[in-house]
Amino acid sequence: MSDGLEDGETGERRPQLVYPFDTVPGPGQTIEVAPGVLWLRMPLPFALSHINLWAVEDGDGWAVVDTGVQTRETAGAWRQAFAGPMQGRPVSRVFVTHMHPDHIGMAGWITRKFDCRLWISRLEYVTCRMLAADTGREAPEDGVRFYQRAGWDEEAIENYRARFGGFGKGLYALPDSYHRLSDGDLVRIGAHDWRVVVGSGHSPEHACLYCPDLKLLISGDQVLPKISSNVSVFPTEPDGDPLTDWLNSLAKVKREVPDDVLVLPAHNEPFRGLHARLDHLARGHERGLERLLKSLAEPKRAVDVFGSLFARKIGPDLLGMATGEALAHLNCLIGRGAAVAETDADGVAWYRAA
Repeated sequence: MSDGLEDGETGERRPQLVYPFDTVPGPGQTIEVAPGVLWLRMPLPFALSHINLWAVEDGDGWAVVDTGVQTRETAGAWRQAFAGPMQGRPVSRVFVTHMHPDHIGMAGWITRKFDCRLWISRLEYVTCRMLAADTGREAPEDGVRFYQRAGWDEEAIENYRARFGGFGKGLYALPDSYHRLSDGDLVRIGAHDWRVVVGSGHSPEHACLYCPDLKLLISGDQVLPKISSNVSVFPTEPDGDPLTDWLNSLAKVKREVPDDVLVLPAHNEPFRGLHARLDHLARGHERGLERLLKSLAEPKRAVDVFGSLFARKIGPDLLGMATGEALAHLNCLIGRGAAVAETDADGVAWYRAA
């Protein structure tokens, strides 16, 4: 899913951030975080139990940012919010930060209910349509070889085959058209301009929304206060280097968004201390790369390096996420010229320090 491990599980101590709100909204309820900006929280059927969504006054209606995963509980919570704190006013636009099901899952339902447009970046929309098209399809041989190359055993491969094609189950059918968000766009929502700040690494073209007037940053999964967002290599791009993209994106957000904003993240609580959190996230990955490189004095497979990156034991439920994260760090080291990979006769990749 969309998020990685708790910071404590990677051995990194979080900076002291300021959390200005003592309570969180219940399902179907809201808290006003700034004039005309409402905080909603929807349940998730995962270990991570919630997602934060946002409603911004937009003329006579509301622009909503992110939508929750497609479940009966989410739909019920939205109906409560529409009839209650959102005062029966229509949704004018649906903004989605990125294409993970907990963010885009109900976008099709809301846009059809209110006959309004989905606003999303191009790569997020197209990638979501691509992954949703895999629903019900058999696992491709490219994917099987990818995980065999990482060192998965036959039981793990069979589990991959059984679970493949589940992405679309968390989505209401996407709308067939959208309005494109691009980096640097100024979008007028109600009485204020919001600037699109795009990052990548966690997803292809993740769109944050920054409002200078209100000193707010709707950060999606680009900046979370207590969780390090998952940055993974996937079978569709086995040689990708999303960790370098992620580190570059953290630096970009720090350059383009001032430190005095209230950050409205997708998970956990709104906080202040953006730049300290960005520095901490970058530093945590760099330290992970250092530990990983030291471990490669002897050749290792991707599944052999989890101990260098994660403090917790990786069981079957986290194997896919951990493998993707490990490969992101290994590919980053290769891109820096610090490590090399060699494939043995069985198609398994062995990594060592260069």
